Amino acid sequence: MDNETELKNAILSAVKDLGLTLQPSDIVIEHSKDPVHGDYSTNVALKYAKTLKKNPRDIAQAIANGAHSPVIEKIEVAGPGFVNFFLKKDSLTEVVAKVLAQGKAYGQGAKKNFKIDVEFVSANPTGDLHLGHTRCAAIGDCICNLYTAAGYDVTREYYVNDCGNQIEHLGHSIRARYHEQFGEPLALGEDDYHGVDLIDLAKEIKDQYGDKYLVDSTQSHDFFIRFGIDHELAKIKKDMSDFGVHWDIFSYESDIRKGSTIPDTIKSLSPYTYVQDGATFLKTSAFLDDKDRPIVKSNGQYTYFMPDICYHYDKMARGFNLLIDVLGSDHHGYLNRMKSALMMKGYPESCIDFELVQVVRVFKDGQEVKMSKRTGKSITHRELVADVGKDAVRYFFVERSASGHLDFNFNLAMEQSNSNPVYYAQYAHARCHSLLELSSDIAIDPKAPLLKEESEMSILKHLNDFPSMIEAAAKERAPYKVAGYIQKLATLIHEFYAACRVIDRDNLPLTSSRLALVKSCMIVLENALGLLGVSAPDKM
Repeated sequence: MDNETELKNAILSAVKDLGLTLQPSDIVIEHSKDPVHGDYSTNVALKYAKTLKKNPRDIAQAIANGAHSPVIEKIEVAGPGFVNFFLKKDSLTEVVAKVLAQGKAYGQGAKKNFKIDVEFVSANPTGDLHLGHTRCAAIGDCICNLYTAAGYDVTREYYVNDCGNQIEHLGHSIRARYHEQFGEPLALGEDDYHGVDLIDLAKEIKDQYGDKYLVDSTQSHDFFIRFGIDHELAKIKKDMSDFGVHWDIFSYESDIRKGSTIPDTIKSLSPYTYVQDGATFLKTSAFLDDKDRPIVKSNGQYTYFMPDICYHYDKMARGFNLLIDVLGSDHHGYLNRMKSALMMKGYPESCIDFELVQVVRVFKDGQEVKMSKRTGKSITHRELVADVGKDAVRYFFVERSASGHLDFNFNLAMEQSNSNPVYYAQYAHARCHSLLELSSDIAIDPKAPLLKEESEMSILKHLNDFPSMIEAAAKERAPYKVAGYIQKLATLIHEFYAACRVIDRDNLPLTSSRLALVKSCMIVLENALGLLGVSAPDKM
């Protein structure tokens, strides 16, 4: 159990004796800025003084008297009602042995027997990924990493929208390019895809199948669509693999539309349906939605919402406790209608949640860059990753909350300086590795008994916070908290390096303790960077 959890449990017990029942999340534990004021402090007495109708200093004193833990050396009340905790030295240094023993497993939570499905990206297989997809990929993948590290059973899922008008236009565009290969005039509609990449695709079809699909038929129509989908999806998988993102399962809208799944589902929803002007509506307003939603158009075609309902029913039928959909910010109106549809089947409102990801703007030399110099079109995911690198894109795209707009600084991402947070963190890892290489002949003391300097104590407390940070970041689906943790750890490492002589061959016992601390830092920094899908290089 980390020290923060130990202190929260001690405080919970103490305030319970005062007649106040709290949750761990109600208590804020902070590192004391000055060692004179202890190692940790809390403002819980000030926060709940009105609730208890007592003087905050009296509450603080009661907490000081009633909080007990084997990690606490002493407790002091300060100021208007702060409670300062002084920890036993070995309760701080023991984290070093724990990190060294657990290695890559340090920070991971106990298995929770709770299944979560995270669907993210799910771009239509009709063209290149844009930067909105990039941010959804980075955030979605990091959320999955956090959930997994916190002990949840996670499935990464991609929903392939392989039906509808855009898919029809893709198939028609490939057909037109294919016919063009045989000398026919190019016949592309305004809504078709005019990208030249389809020319190479048409050549590939011609080389492989000759003139087999020149005669229009149901077979040729379906062939062009399926060939296009497979080709575009393969590109997406390749681009995402290069970005460090993979999925456990790909679900297809076309499979949902097969057989009687949709008609049977509509029939099962009959208590909540009605017909108006020839269209069938679902009474989502009876639950959380602001208005009812059509599921069948007046021409008999399904709206996109209907297959989505069936898809989410299928996910719940697979035994998940929680569904997470990572979507663009323009899907805000989608949330309550889907929750309502799930509630119609008896599922709780809490069975699904959404992460809405805001847009990305790229700035270079102080100017917003909207178009690619190479293509004259919007900058694609593939281009940005190729220009800047996977690590920088992944880090910059998650270091802020998903709900906030992201202005990506191209110049900063390319900079090799302390101003670049990725470089700063990776350099801290490389610095630790270099110190360990230089002292490879000196034994490391996992107990690290001689650590006592302020910079050393600050690192120990931060290392101890890693498990609780993961738990909190997972619950809040907040990868940016990991980025914040990384930056602080990197800063502490650099400050420690400047303040303390790590390798002192005239004082090997102290060197052994400090090398153990350095190795612990390196392990935790690599684990934290790994949660964001960012590498931890040994050399820079």
